[in-house]
Amino acid sequence: MELSFKIADAPDKATSERGRIMFAGETDFLKGVVDMSGMPPSDRIEVCFAGRSNVGKSSLINALTGRKSLARTSNTPGRTQEINFFTLGEERYLVDVPGYGFANAPKPIVEKWQRLLKAYLSGRQSLRRVFLLIDARHGAKAVDEEIMDLLGRSAVTFQIIMTKCDKPKQAELDIALARTIEIIKKYPAAYPEIIQTSSEKGDGIATLRAVIATMI
Repeated sequence: MELSFKIADAPDKATSERGRIMFAGETDFLKGVVDMSGMPPSDRIEVCFAGRSNVGKSSLINALTGRKSLARTSNTPGRTQEINFFTLGEERYLVDVPGYGFANAPKPIVEKWQRLLKAYLSGRQSLRRVFLLIDARHGAKAVDEEIMDLLGRSAVTFQIIMTKCDKPKQAELDIALARTIEIIKKYPAAYPEIIQTSSEKGDGIATLRAVIATMI
């Protein structure tokens, strides 16, 4: 059965406020993990941000939390070299994983990141949802499909977040969105709502906060 996808509606006032309050609280860096043995206890809900190198993961986390430098940002692809855990209150972790695809680092290091990423995405029981970031200027690519395949095999729900939606013209955005939907509709693990965001303009941030706040 072919899945139907739509752009997520803006949250109602009460749900939006719930998300705002959650992200107005304490959000702190907990630890960076370079091996599965270093993972924190699986004692709270985790939501993970994944995507190609330089897709805007760190910028999105900073926009969500209202902290300019909670997650490090860089114009150099491959800056994130470990799985970074952030505490969101006492009940959730935000998780920033290494970018996949091109990275400005030696090949053995890149391969190590990829092994760690795949081990985490396929074997973390407390991982409730992966937010898979797709650059709105390009749409989903083959390397994104590799991660979708992994998540599908692991029965991990993923939701598409279109980033940098302020950059392309509307017609270009529509094409990228259509291309992305064409790819993800074959994955039962794909959540049927897509969130369009701009970390720079703040678009979609309230919607994403509300989604995370209402996740149980």
